[in-house]
Amino acid sequence: MQVLFNSRDGEANELRDFTMARVRFAMRRLTWLVPRATVQLSDVNGPRGGVDKRCQIVLRTDGSGTVVVTAMARDWRSALDAALSRAGRLLLRVCRRGKGSKEYSRQALPLEG
Repeated sequence: MQVLFNSRDGEANELRDFTMARVRFAMRRLTWLVPRATVQLSDVNGPRGGVDKRCQIVLRTDGSGTVVVTAMARDWRSALDAALSRAGRLLLRVCRRGKGSKEYSRQALPLEG
């Protein structure tokens, strides 16, 4: 899996290696479905503080389109963990829907012969 990291914030750039390793670890079971992930960390309010650390994860999947997940928290790690948790659940749901619809369509068509 290819992981791309984007951030304009100096603090977030320090977490680059941690973020890339965390994404690979969280998506290790779904690497066959996600060949490319992009993580963007941004500080919404700047130096004012508060719940303003945003993590956006864009997952390009094979056959299921693009999945975009965003989470906000007080610190970078919490935002990253929340976004990865949501992304994992969403990917599993997309994967299950895809399998279910294919199996259903195969069963619904009678074989002639």
